[in-house]
Amino acid sequence: MSLLLKLEYATNLSKYEHGEAVPSIESAKKIADAFGVSLDYLVGEGVNSKFDKKTVTRLLDIEKLDPTDKEHVFAMLDAFLAKNKLQAILK
Repeated sequence: MSLLLKLEYATNLSKYEHGEAVPSIESAKKIADAFGVSLDYLVGEGVNSKFDKKTVTRLLDIEKLDPTDKEHVFAMLDAFLAKNKLQAILK
């Protein structure tokens, strides 16, 4: 990840992750760009702050898929959501 973000020192990322240091605005922007999120989101103030980390990570992974694979994932998700809605109605 440090190489991807082109941070000056590899240990900086570990310190950020463990709350031992705070990234500069420039580093925070690089981290946000690498994850495809806003700075607001990165600091927990964004619209998506209500989502857990695992959900956000999965969504970011889906976004990287080619369009055909992404459509397959959405079709499966739609089927699961429709099933849950139907079960809720039938209760």
